[in-house]
Amino acid sequence: MKILDKVNSSLPKEVISRVELEGSEIIVYTKSKDFFRSHEATIKEIVNNIKKRIEVRPESNLTIDQETSKAKIKEIVPEGAKIKDIYFEPERSLVIIAAEKPGLVIGRGGETFRHIRSETLWVPRIERVPSIKSEIIEGIRKVLHKEVKFRKKFLNEIGNSIFTERKTNRDWIRVIALGGFREVGRSCMLVETPKSKVLIDCGVKLGGTNSGMYPILQTKEFDPNEIDAVIVSHAHLDHCGMVPYLYEYGYKGPLYCTTPTVDLFALLCLDYIDVMQRNGVNPLYTAKSVKEAVKRSIPLEYGEVSDVAPDVRLTLQNAGHIMGSALIHLHIGEGMHNIVWASDMKYARTTLFEPAFTDFQRLETLIIESTYGGAENIMPHRQEAEGQLMEIIGRTMARGGTVVIPTFAVERSQDVMAILVQNDFQYPVFIDGMIWDATGIFTAYPEYMSHIIQKKIFNNQDPFTNKIFKRIASQSEREKSWEEKPVVILSTSGMLVGGPVMEHLKALAEDEKNTLIFIGYQAEGTMGKRIQKGWKEIPTRLENGKTITIKLNMEVQTVEGLSGHSDRNQLLSFINRLSSRPNRVLVCHGDAQKTVDLARSIYKLFKIETSAPKNLEAIRLR
Repeated sequence: MKILDKVNSSLPKEVISRVELEGSEIIVYTKSKDFFRSHEATIKEIVNNIKKRIEVRPESNLTIDQETSKAKIKEIVPEGAKIKDIYFEPERSLVIIAAEKPGLVIGRGGETFRHIRSETLWVPRIERVPSIKSEIIEGIRKVLHKEVKFRKKFLNEIGNSIFTERKTNRDWIRVIALGGFREVGRSCMLVETPKSKVLIDCGVKLGGTNSGMYPILQTKEFDPNEIDAVIVSHAHLDHCGMVPYLYEYGYKGPLYCTTPTVDLFALLCLDYIDVMQRNGVNPLYTAKSVKEAVKRSIPLEYGEVSDVAPDVRLTLQNAGHIMGSALIHLHIGEGMHNIVWASDMKYARTTLFEPAFTDFQRLETLIIESTYGGAENIMPHRQEAEGQLMEIIGRTMARGGTVVIPTFAVERSQDVMAILVQNDFQYPVFIDGMIWDATGIFTAYPEYMSHIIQKKIFNNQDPFTNKIFKRIASQSEREKSWEEKPVVILSTSGMLVGGPVMEHLKALAEDEKNTLIFIGYQAEGTMGKRIQKGWKEIPTRLENGKTITIKLNMEVQTVEGLSGHSDRNQLLSFINRLSSRPNRVLVCHGDAQKTVDLARSIYKLFKIETSAPKNLEAIRLR
């Protein structure tokens, strides 16, 4: 293989034993202790030449024995790092160090990291132990550790596929809309290039009917055996909820996303299976398929460039939407075409995240969301929205009531938690559903949050571990939350399509002292949307299968401006601030009227070719 031959010929033969691929990363194994300890300058020169990532690892017979290495690591690393676990992957000459403060394991300028490497002759990998225990993170890390032999072989095969010359009968670049165009939900798009096929997102439509609930994968252009890569922008079910289905029915390739997205994806998909089973519906996939996706995941950091197919390079950048959410940049061919998938995104600073990235050096086609892209979708200023939220909550607390906030487990819940702490809220806040588990994942990745939140966490002021938050872990604890007043209850699901929030409504809806606050998007057909439209009676199913009607006497409020989506002005501002002006814009992820309206406005303002494709349309880009 040319790329490996090039690296091999650039290195001293006497110190190199083998050169392999792990995905798009080149792994150089050395038989020399001296070279392993002092290879940086040599490798940096080669990397600058070939523009690929290279890691040097020692052959396993060079590494210090595991018990001695553990002792040396504990001696080198300051106690303040609070190391919780050290384990080894001899197949890859890696030592994994799990610590509460990984920065102290790395050290200033990487000094401690290099010291560990030099003394033990293992390559350190450092993981953060979340400040809130997360079973999903522990489970995923155990799976990846247990499957290290499979992973090594799998990544080698992916690398060979990426860098092997390939010929097809295609000479075009086109995108095919398979879901999420002129609608919200089941986002999915196939990208065809002269040498590759890449699938971006594969979600479900919550609250949708059977015919419109899933991406349209029965088109002849879609064949799971022909897909080189699946890329997931973020871990909301409308973007990732059908990914395990791909592994259930034939896809065996890689899943690219950020590390937090892998964890949140597993959490939400496992819960989705559970919810469907409890509702008497046979899920389209099993927990085994979620595990298969995790086993084949290749996490990338923001800004990291990675080859994912013979003629496609991927870079993920901050989307400002939820934890780990990404704008997907595809560089096709050697400068042939550049695509950015910007669904979903937030181009404004929030409590949790920095604004979406705009500094793309090359961009020909932009695909952008329009959830709030209509002419009427101008959100209030963030401070105004937070003030309104606190005013409604304060008013309810004053009359001795309970505030119920139906919310998505990921991002919106943590946003409200951070706002409450920021405003020095003193009443109990009960956390129900998956929110606690999702928050645990948040505490593992502060580097993916705003600079302000990072600073607080690093200074031992983590808002998510504040004493006001109390977990609901059982029905009896749920019932206790109804008796303790005044309180706030955060519970899933965000659109009232099931979940424990319905239990809270059954118990609290008829009391006028209580308040229901919507803080996120309510899709058509959901109970949340119906209540927003004025429904005062809620049909709900009891455990015995009977349906009863609950009178909604509690105050109902909607707070706009806390959304993780951009409003119309922010969407237009995002396009205006892009470093590279696109030649074409495709509008997706919005009600039909909003997608068309936003497309028309983008054309008028920027004089860019713009359209709002329908599902199943294929758009040739080159």
